[in-house]
Amino acid sequence: METATKTVAVPGLGMDFEILADDTIIGPAIQNGSWEDHETALFAAHLKPGARVLDLGANIGWFAVQAILAGAEVHAFEPVPFIADVAQANIDRANALGKGHGTLHRYAAGADKGTAQIALAQGNHGDNRVFEGDDAKPADMQSAENIEIRVERVDDHVQGPVNVIKIDTQGSEWLALIGASKLMKASPKLAMLLEFWPYALRGCEPHELLELLAREGFTLGKATSAPYPLSVERIMKQAAHGDPVKGGFDLYCTRQVPFHVLGWGARLKGMLRSLREEK
Repeated sequence: METATKTVAVPGLGMDFEILADDTIIGPAIQNGSWEDHETALFAAHLKPGARVLDLGANIGWFAVQAILAGAEVHAFEPVPFIADVAQANIDRANALGKGHGTLHRYAAGADKGTAQIALAQGNHGDNRVFEGDDAKPADMQSAENIEIRVERVDDHVQGPVNVIKIDTQGSEWLALIGASKLMKASPKLAMLLEFWPYALRGCEPHELLELLAREGFTLGKATSAPYPLSVERIMKQAAHGDPVKGGFDLYCTRQVPFHVLGWGARLKGMLRSLREEK
């Protein structure tokens, strides 16, 4: 698949940003000034000059660029060639302007080194999904074009410690974590944003992913404007109430770093929401 790109001015970012011209979700949001506001705010709150950041499923580089401009060292992984080209262009711009530096790895993050197929979504270029074998192609993407990509273990390319991780790999989050196990162990103080999408999750059952994070000492919550800690059971319950296919949300997880980073107003709002939702 090939697609045209265009460069847009993003207020407040301090640089122009290249997007995929026919994208229906990420591109228009960035053109209007932002992408994933809550996740971006939580991500940015944990950035500081000299921080080390891992961005798995970087797409066109929105989160990687935020970190580079904040002075961080960034390792971004994006396997789809035409999307990686755009990510590289944005990372190059940020490297020239920011105090940090970003490196793009053109692979999917997985549990083992090898190759796999990825189904390319039409319109929403953020919904490309890795699969292995024709029988495993996502049921809702049977007509999608698929290409072969490289899969690599993060541990073979990046060594810890890191300070912030973002993982949005459209169902491959468990496998990405397994392939980054050494890095995770070397990173005791860590903030993480991670997509939790039970429908598309590969390699484990949804509760196993949550239980792994809890065992590893993370405080878990949803990435909202007012996050609050949630047990594995409460997260599973909330996920069960969503659409069985489209349902899912981004998790916000911290270990040995502050969970509440958006101010006292957000913390109070989160407490009130927690009490209300428990009833």
